[in-house]
Amino acid sequence: MNHYETNLEKNDANYVPLTPLTFLKRAYEIYPNYEAVIYEDRKYTWSQVYKRTVKFASALNKIGIGKGDTVSFLAFNTPEIFEGHYSVPMAGAVLNTINIRLDAKTIAYILEHSDAKVLVVDRQLHVEVKKALSTFKRKITIIDINDEFADQSKCEKIGELEYESFLNTGDENYNWKMPEDEWQALSLSYTSGTTGNPKGVVYHHRGSYLMSTGSAVAWNMPNRLNFLTIVPMFHCNGWGYPWTVPMLNGRTICLRNIDIKKIFELIDKYDVTHFGGAPIVLNMITGAPESDRKKLKQKVYVLTAGAPPPSIIFKKMKALGFEVMHVYGLTETYGHVTQCAWNESWNEFDEEKQNEIKARQGVRYPNTEGITVMDPKTMKEVPKDGKTIGEIMIKGNVVMKGYFKDKEATIKAMKDGWFHSGDLAVMHSDGYVKIQDRSKDIIISGGENISSIEIENTLSKHPSVSIAAVVAKPDEKWGEVPCAFIETVKDKIVTEKELISFCKETLAGFKVPKQVVFCDLPKTSTGKIQKFELRKKF
Repeated sequence: MNHYETNLEKNDANYVPLTPLTFLKRAYEIYPNYEAVIYEDRKYTWSQVYKRTVKFASALNKIGIGKGDTVSFLAFNTPEIFEGHYSVPMAGAVLNTINIRLDAKTIAYILEHSDAKVLVVDRQLHVEVKKALSTFKRKITIIDINDEFADQSKCEKIGELEYESFLNTGDENYNWKMPEDEWQALSLSYTSGTTGNPKGVVYHHRGSYLMSTGSAVAWNMPNRLNFLTIVPMFHCNGWGYPWTVPMLNGRTICLRNIDIKKIFELIDKYDVTHFGGAPIVLNMITGAPESDRKKLKQKVYVLTAGAPPPSIIFKKMKALGFEVMHVYGLTETYGHVTQCAWNESWNEFDEEKQNEIKARQGVRYPNTEGITVMDPKTMKEVPKDGKTIGEIMIKGNVVMKGYFKDKEATIKAMKDGWFHSGDLAVMHSDGYVKIQDRSKDIIISGGENISSIEIENTLSKHPSVSIAAVVAKPDEKWGEVPCAFIETVKDKIVTEKELISFCKETLAGFKVPKQVVFCDLPKTSTGKIQKFELRKKF
């Protein structure tokens, strides 16, 4: 008989399902009059945010929305989408945040596939949304967001309901719903869908709670921080920060659109301490003209992810007073699950070596049980030699429940008890992971594997290069060879010949780009380069 199992069962006193909804309730109860959310001239305290979310949840219930129903949001980083991270699950429903840059066909697919019953949408998106809805055969409730701080004079009305009016039909004293089970679905996010239709990734309350707490620990986030929302809240639920920041009684400062001058202004006005952003946003910050910048009054902590950053970006950001930590993750893992955790012994290295280390994807977050690099065929860990390439495998409570309505893809993604990321990487002797490429981005030239990221990092060190993207170009002799697409720094002219010569200084001959194309690179809303668009040119 195991005495630790006898008469020691779960009960209502010792077991409550984990959910990030409790973070908002705690902030409301303890810090009701503290500023919580700021957007332009709109400012809400925790008391106001809590009451607004409860009323919206109540309003949803009144129109028949309940457990398992999908409520979609197509919105910029404004208070409405922040509130949706609480109000929708408070009603027992599932929050589906949709990328605002998608075309009508993809929006229609997501709304149909997700079984969305309600769509909350910013009127600025009326053109694509109306096209998407024109193909709909079933009823869906549309709630418009009217943003007084955006020019919506030419934006048509989309639905019959308006956000504030709808919210006010709810009951402030509504008894909102805790999840019956922490495994209950909380949100539904769709992958980018660069090949075929996007997949729906399902998160549960438990994973979202653990992501929120793990982020605070990994990034040394203090109480009362000031967080600027640069990462879209539709992307992996804003990397979980709409849940993390209330837990810390922090202020969320909303940024509707990426505007570098405004970023500096908001940092200065609200003493911003933390924000996240893709490497391309950091590139825009470091490349901003002096007239758009403001000198930082304090160190600002920055998280970067979304694409492997070139090491030079860390040097440029540090010179401006930003401290950048590199993280890595996927939609399927609630966002970031690794970090380049810093070891003090590395302070002895020169700056170039330190920046090279900072560009690694690093080691697992405190809330992640397993990160390793394996041979996907044998499922054995690769040697920690910094050379042998394998696939990043992930295990833990912040791996998705699975793909919505796609059992086959779920089984394939979680084969052998690990989530298969599709990212190719090496492991260094200290266990730190460094991505070499996406499996689809690796260039195989004459039988040699070439990392496009290695070439991009080299090109990014040239003073005239703002952003570099390298893809495979078909070649009769070698099968394929590297081709570089370049966005240059404004007013800094460089030629194809100069860049090829620059690469030859440090890269093996077979890795040097055989062609350089100067252009504006196609990007996603989170700053990832759309390499599939570049490949189409060949």
